[in-house]
Amino acid sequence: MPTRVDSGEADQSEALVVNGVDAETGGYLFAPDTAADLAAAARGDAPDDRHVRALRRRDREREPTFGVAYGHDPEDLASVGWAVVTAPGSPVLDALRPLLNLRRAQAGPLYRELVVEPGDDDADFLRRHGAGPGPAEPAKVPYYLLLAGDPDELPFTLQYQLDVQYAVGRLHFDTADEYAGYAAAVVAAEQAPPRPPGAHLFGARNPGDRATALSADRLVEPLRAELAGHGLAVAADVGETATKARLAGLLAEPHPGRVLFTASHGVGTSSARAREIQGALLCQDWPGPGGGPLGAGHFFAGADVTGKPVPEIVFSFACYGAGTPATPDFADGHASGKAYVARLPQRLLAAGGLGFVGHVDRVWSCSFLWQGLDPQIGALAGTLRALLAGQRLGSAMEYLNQRYAAIATELVTRLDALRRTGKRVDDQTLAALWTATTDARNYSVLGDPAVRLRPGEDT
Repeated sequence: MPTRVDSGEADQSEALVVNGVDAETGGYLFAPDTAADLAAAARGDAPDDRHVRALRRRDREREPTFGVAYGHDPEDLASVGWAVVTAPGSPVLDALRPLLNLRRAQAGPLYRELVVEPGDDDADFLRRHGAGPGPAEPAKVPYYLLLAGDPDELPFTLQYQLDVQYAVGRLHFDTADEYAGYAAAVVAAEQAPPRPPGAHLFGARNPGDRATALSADRLVEPLRAELAGHGLAVAADVGETATKARLAGLLAEPHPGRVLFTASHGVGTSSARAREIQGALLCQDWPGPGGGPLGAGHFFAGADVTGKPVPEIVFSFACYGAGTPATPDFADGHASGKAYVARLPQRLLAAGGLGFVGHVDRVWSCSFLWQGLDPQIGALAGTLRALLAGQRLGSAMEYLNQRYAAIATELVTRLDALRRTGKRVDDQTLAALWTATTDARNYSVLGDPAVRLRPGEDT
């Protein structure tokens, strides 16, 4: 997650510190970027025209629509609909049948089972099912879309594109039993008695590491104050208590945090271990940069999930926390050759978790810092507050989607002015807008986007 390195000079060569730690060396995954490098990438990598039009429309419509046409209630599946989306001939539908039967009963005529053909982008998919640009029209394509399958067949890019208009989540497991276990967990959660809501925040602050110092002090602590200020039950482990053992306890022992929010480095590697540890959460046990290769005691990975997780929803701020694309967004990223969902959320959802929110590819500090201003946590706080109030996960993510639309619109407007009139955009501004746009887009939901907490009074 980049931020400026104070150099005493505000010039275009100013370096940016990034998130992510290499498991093999214990050093950072990426060399520091400069504003000039990122600005050059931005000038050659604006969103395509059709996607920009959708984002601009979304930015104009703002909060009252929550991505669905006026008059529809995003909390009522009978109003907005629900669909499972698969590749042709997918074998996962049978395993998911208990969940599909539940959603069919809730959505009624607006329940669908849809197919993405090879090579489809969002426009191809929507056109085939009678939908086009603009807010979701549930009678054509339901608002809640669960992509069920391998991201090589149902690409992460398709998920990003559809998420402009729809509430989109993804499931991908290696076995039918894991799909069936997830379906059973969602059905059981919807039948369980309501419980009081609560959040737990977990943030490392590793020695000698500016990235985690920023996320601990300017993301986790402000979020704690914001949630507590609205009367919500919130607890936190920040800095020295944010250990692997503590995280294991939060995921396995009874506590009030029905939503767990984590902020840390994500682990990355180009070794044969990548499939198992990429996106694992680096904890306070890591001694900081320069300490040598990472050991298993430094991070929490999928193999460390040993039972049913207590938090129903986990929100992770870490590089590769949700997954790794086949082709990285950035020139210095890891080219995996095959897209995959991170192992940690896979294991959490297979074990009984309801939802996971994280990044595909890298994360950036512009999620919570904005061009020298105080911490900007409104979109993240809004999403967490909505979840704790019982809003469905995909609907709660609309606060982050609105931010994405607003930032991407500003980026493209500036680039349009540069190309049409020659109006100069300084590298620092352009780099900030481009990284913020990519960062905002890459928040992804794993799990059924229609899951929700069922808040009740403490008894």
